[in-house]
Amino acid sequence: MDTANVTSFSQLKLSPWIIRQCAAMGLKQPTPIQTNCIPHILAGEDCIGSAKTGSGKTLAFALPVLHKLCEDLYGIFALVLTPTRELAFQIADQFAVIGKVINLKLCIITGGMDMMIQGQELARKPHIVIATPGRLADHLESCDTFTLKKIKFLVLDEADRLLGGGFDGQLKTIFAALPKIRQNLLFSATITDTLEKVKEVANNKVFMWEEKAEIATVDQLDQFYVLCPVNMKDSYLVQVVRSYCEEHEKGSIMIFTDTCKNCQLLSMTLNEVGFENVALHAMIRQKERLAALARFKSNVVRILIATDVASRGLDIPAVEVVINHTLPNVAKDYIHRVGRTARAGRKGLAVSLVTPHDIKLLHNIEETIKTKLEQYQVQ
Repeated sequence: MDTANVTSFSQLKLSPWIIRQCAAMGLKQPTPIQTNCIPHILAGEDCIGSAKTGSGKTLAFALPVLHKLCEDLYGIFALVLTPTRELAFQIADQFAVIGKVINLKLCIITGGMDMMIQGQELARKPHIVIATPGRLADHLESCDTFTLKKIKFLVLDEADRLLGGGFDGQLKTIFAALPKIRQNLLFSATITDTLEKVKEVANNKVFMWEEKAEIATVDQLDQFYVLCPVNMKDSYLVQVVRSYCEEHEKGSIMIFTDTCKNCQLLSMTLNEVGFENVALHAMIRQKERLAALARFKSNVVRILIATDVASRGLDIPAVEVVINHTLPNVAKDYIHRVGRTARAGRKGLAVSLVTPHDIKLLHNIEETIKTKLEQYQVQ
């Protein structure tokens, strides 16, 4: 199939009802990752797909999975694993919108929710289970009211992070419960060596597609750094926020920091100096995390302070500024963070607070993104 000439979802040979749902959502044309991956998934191949955040990765696996599910409607047809709870809820939203017309039954299995209720939902055999590895492994070890032995699809979203080593124990438990014959779909913003290794051990034919991007961050993004003394970081942050808010009344700001403790402290500090904000980190209860995210998305609150929980995959449409209170140790994480702004062709601004200790990290980031950051003047 000549993917260069694909201009509509109907050319991808998806079910008519899926094409109607896409049209109802205002999706007219498939994105490159959808155009390239969907035909191979429909043909039964394993797939590793990589494209930057905001390029339609979720639908690249959701549409073919729902197409296949319709041919044979039965419980626990697909398992989607993802590293963070927020991502699990976001993926579930997209599945729910498309699958509404076939009465799709979904089940979200993440920490922070009641295990008994989740166990009952799993026992009712939902079509699609979307889970974080830790909680799903807990269920597999503690109850036998459901089985994953009949799944057709295993999807790993943000696969490089799932396979990066932090989830190895849980994944071992989960993989032991899965059938040998299944289709594996791995999606990520970056293809790493880990994903290359998966290709070697896969049983099926593996199709691999990576969006070609010379520069890891988009052209519409203006990137700056602020040089500041270590002990003055917070006051510089307040000043950057203040100067931006004075010029832009409506703009929304995301501030990234390294730990849950710092995230909470910054949130309290900014609240004290009159900048209303919400915080998002792993120590906050799930219900409150979703509520905080909803308030920020709907522009009720204009400032969100987060750890890297929020750097990946979350679709927050209109963030004007990303501020790095702490530079990440890995350049790739910087790319994920600033990918929250300048989405869908809009302009965006990224400002990083840099202390003399961070100069090496800054150079690493500049080398990776092939862009020099300019100095941002703060009075």
